Amino acid sequence: MSPRTTYLDKGVGRAMSALSAAAKKGLADPVLAELVMMRASQINACAFCLDMHVDLAVQAGESAKRIALLNAWEEAGELFGERERAALALTEAITVLTDGFVPDATYEQAAKHFDEAELAHLIGLIAVINSWNRLMVSRRIEPGGYTP
Repeated sequence: MSPRTTYLDKGVGRAMSALSAAAKKGLADPVLAELVMMRASQINACAFCLDMHVDLAVQAGESAKRIALLNAWEEAGELFGERERAALALTEAITVLTDGFVPDATYEQAAKHFDEAELAHLIGLIAVINSWNRLMVSRRIEPGGYTP
């Protein structure tokens, strides 16, 4: 599959990048941020974003084993901690809105592990990665083109 277009308006790109940076800044754990972005990208089948965030997760210290098992995080036992599982569940609920609204139990579980500001940043990060996924998938941007 070749890209439909590689053009992205500079204003849109800068605004999205600024939103990404602002959301990430509010999360103290860069590995958790990358897990969330990888999981949303898996669900949305965004190869470009998944490729990029795997690289960034490795740079942040994430293990190959956890990256490989991220798609099955619910079945991975204690490989992912409670805080990570709460964030991943929230990621899935926000990403797959076709299943309905974010369930109260999912939100409440995340709220147990994140203070109000962190939770707001986590939700912002999930929203922005979903937007990036849609920008890249709709334009068919292939993996491998990311450079820091």
